[in-house]
Amino acid sequence: MEYNLGELVCSKAGRDAGRKFVVVGIVDNRHVLISDGSLRKIEKPKKKKIKHIESCGVVIDSLGEKLKNKIKISNAEIKKEIMQYIQD
Repeated sequence: MEYNLGELVCSKAGRDAGRKFVVVGIVDNRHVLISDGSLRKIEKPKKKKIKHIESCGVVIDSLGEKLKNKIKISNAEIKKEIMQYIQD
């Protein structure tokens, strides 16, 4: 499966299983970089195999556009967007 920048994903494996993250980077066809703004900050995102994550079916366009244009995003922005999705 292919993931996009700004896509909301859920971890399926590891000690962070069940947590929601945002894809902040694509390493290769098997790995992505994910961040949730609290446990995994944007300054040090987690490299995760794509077989260990599952898409939530939501792409956060505002974050995706900023990431594509290499505009800095804050941990607070990531946390806010994830919390907004969880509450909906």
